[in-house]
Amino acid sequence: MMNNRQWVWIALIIILHTVGFLGFSIAQMRPVFISLVPWHLLLMFVIIVLNHQSLGAQFFRYALVVILAGFAVEFIGIHWHWPFGNYEYHDTLGPKLWGVPLIIGINWLLLTYTIGVLMQQTRLKSIAARVIIGAFLLVLLDMVVEPAAIKLDYWQWANNKIPLSNFVSWFIVSVLMLCLFEAFKFKKQNLVPLVFLLTEFLFFGLHYFIN
Repeated sequence: MMNNRQWVWIALIIILHTVGFLGFSIAQMRPVFISLVPWHLLLMFVIIVLNHQSLGAQFFRYALVVILAGFAVEFIGIHWHWPFGNYEYHDTLGPKLWGVPLIIGINWLLLTYTIGVLMQQTRLKSIAARVIIGAFLLVLLDMVVEPAAIKLDYWQWANNKIPLSNFVSWFIVSVLMLCLFEAFKFKKQNLVPLVFLLTEFLFFGLHYFIN
């Protein structure tokens, strides 16, 4: 059952995404909101951590592995154009190390963790089914995010074309990340991560279709 504190976090997630959407939609305000993107992601990370049931060393070990793995796969992607394809990050996601935004590992954690929680909430008893369906959902999210993120200057693909390898690789990496989520056998989580996931779909989806 949700408590009052969790409803406050849910309201905050919705408000911040709504304000962010409006800010990005107003040309004069967009530079200000672009500068806030990494701080927004960091705040979402804090909210997700604070709402994890049975928070302890196990969760932080999991988070550290995912963050480092997410950064590593992006480092390989940037410098060897594999497995995702040939792309580069712009400055919207904040400070970079070796061409990779420092916040990117946290972004991988947010997305794969929240999808993991979503699949945890289903009645699927098969771990394999939860992982495969969850990975397909992450690919669907990426298909929504990619066009909008390019318009918002998050990153850029060579020849302005998103390769098929990006989505195939997203599926494979997502499978590995979700297997890691399942391996830690977290206690069933509340709805806060699911609200974050839904607002991400809406934020980027609306930007793609409206702006």
